[in-house]
Amino acid sequence: MEKCSKDPSLSDPGIFNDPGLLAHADTIQYRYRSALELEERLCRKHDGSLKNFADYHQRFGLHFDPKKDRWVFTEWAPNAADMFILCDKNNWECVPEFQVPKQDEEIFQAHFPADRFSHRDLFRLKLIWPGGQGDRIPTAARRVVQDPHTLIFNAQVWDPPHPYDWQASNPVPKDGPMLIYEAHAGMALEEARIGTWTEFRRHILPKIVDAGYNTIQLMAVQEHPYYGSFGYHVSSFFAPSSRFGTPEELKQLIDAAHKEGIQVLMDIIHSHSVRNEVEGLSRFDGTLYQFFHDGPRGMHRLWDSRCFDYGKLMVVKFLLSNLRYWIEEFHVDGFRFDGITSMIFEDHGLNRAFVSYADYFGPGVDTDALGYLFAANRLVHQIAPEAVTVAEDVSGYPGLAADIDQGGYGFDFRFAMGIADFWIKLLKETRDEDWPLEKLWHELTNRRPEEATISYAECHDQALVGDKTLMMHLMDGRIYSAMHKENADIITFRGVALHKMIRLITLATANAGYLNFMGNEYGHPEWVDFPSSRNRFSYQYARRQWSLKYDPDLFFKDLYAFDREMIILAKEKGLLPSTWPDLFYLHEDHNIIAFARGNLFLVFNFHPARSFFDYQVDAPPGRYRMILDTDEARFGGQNRLVPGQEHFTSPMAYGEVTRQLLPLYLPTRTALVLEQVL
Repeated sequence: MEKCSKDPSLSDPGIFNDPGLLAHADTIQYRYRSALELEERLCRKHDGSLKNFADYHQRFGLHFDPKKDRWVFTEWAPNAADMFILCDKNNWECVPEFQVPKQDEEIFQAHFPADRFSHRDLFRLKLIWPGGQGDRIPTAARRVVQDPHTLIFNAQVWDPPHPYDWQASNPVPKDGPMLIYEAHAGMALEEARIGTWTEFRRHILPKIVDAGYNTIQLMAVQEHPYYGSFGYHVSSFFAPSSRFGTPEELKQLIDAAHKEGIQVLMDIIHSHSVRNEVEGLSRFDGTLYQFFHDGPRGMHRLWDSRCFDYGKLMVVKFLLSNLRYWIEEFHVDGFRFDGITSMIFEDHGLNRAFVSYADYFGPGVDTDALGYLFAANRLVHQIAPEAVTVAEDVSGYPGLAADIDQGGYGFDFRFAMGIADFWIKLLKETRDEDWPLEKLWHELTNRRPEEATISYAECHDQALVGDKTLMMHLMDGRIYSAMHKENADIITFRGVALHKMIRLITLATANAGYLNFMGNEYGHPEWVDFPSSRNRFSYQYARRQWSLKYDPDLFFKDLYAFDREMIILAKEKGLLPSTWPDLFYLHEDHNIIAFARGNLFLVFNFHPARSFFDYQVDAPPGRYRMILDTDEARFGGQNRLVPGQEHFTSPMAYGEVTRQLLPLYLPTRTALVLEQVL
């Protein structure tokens, strides 16, 4: 076993750098010790290794044993009394030749001759328990398909004659920002239908490469019966969704990304599970509590899904094995852990304001869930030291992304989720001239020093039907007509200008990374709405209109040109990660904010009506060259600034204080990026 972490004392660095946590030190250390004890308990019984403990996918399911030339099927179902495999060869009926006997109080196992199953055969289970029975999909199924006519899901034997031949190694992260492109393969095409892994590889991956992003965050990878769940109601945790293609086609996509030097993270859904009983894990063995909490705690009332019981070792084994499986079998570079707030809090965080530390360290916190997250990060980084883990937590629970040896839970990054919410709230509730820049600056830079964060102006959450993307908030109905350059009006110029400025200041103030949702880089004009009875099962909004960004007569093309230049700037100029953003100037009435980041100096004039000539802002002393401005014509701007112009600071005495002032022309709704050259 890798050496366990020490129990942090109050003198240690890390989370206790925050004096506000000292009052809760006993609770913090109790939870941390509980996590350490869980890790030691798991390792002690499995040769000192978390990896050896995480073997659910190897132990359970249908596997061919070449040494004994036979198939072995094993399943965990404590409450079940009997089990059969149903398939074409037995007319989907329970027959003795396909019975799976119970070996002990919890485990069923059977051995079958080599000719009993073949690659691509369909099958499912019949479980019989006291007082009932039901058809089920094996808990460790690696391939699940849906019959297009009956809509019934079945497991599929997946044993191709040759293993996939990987061509590229996992990219080794370079010193630089995590520039994440959040994507969904099914809705990635412009055609109104479901796209595939192969089509994503051929048509979308090149777009991501051209856009400059270095990481793909792939959504909806795990099998989910309802397409409209966006992949968040998972049924078969070890099976890549078959609606997008075969496992080998997913591997080809990941391999192709690696050839381009792009990491692939996948959304991992361990916060809950679909409540379907035939396709999913719910009532698998006839009980509601095999994988989940019993009673009301086992249901998420808002998500209509089942909640895992992280206090059960078999559940922990199942979930940890899931992480190991995706790393080893599909070569993913890491995970974005979804719904962590729901895991940590027994009320799923639904009734908490998170305005004081008492919200985090009082009652109602699931210590078992925290222990699982701790073990998950330990396992991932033991298997693949360069792998990335990202916490999606709206609560801001302290320490999630702190180093384990500093009293944290070991995530590499956490999402700065409040930033996107703040932008939407600002656009909904505040006039442009009244934007509170001090509050904005606080939100953009509010992070714990021991935790690396990833910022974003919007992600898929803002794109979902019922909400609006930033561009739709800025343009409303005019997005359908006024984005044509011949029809441009004041609404267009406002929307185009602010879309660029919002994204630039979000990226320029970010800590370690930046995220964009597929299509939002060019201001995609519509929300995401999957086919359902509500929209007559239309795919109209479950797609991306890529043609818009290639049309020279539309401003979408210009927005994309700016986003691409912004991403290149972040990589080539070392914008992230670098020094903490250093605020030099902020004027609420003039709507102007200026700050330094490394050797770059950025100035934003958010004023909706006023341009300023020879405007003096405080800046580090030196000579500056303008390397980017949002008002360039190629970015849909009005070209009011001279490219490459140089500026010099000059000292100005104010009593006993000497300020270094930089005189600039600041057009309305324009941002400048200056590089210090002397």
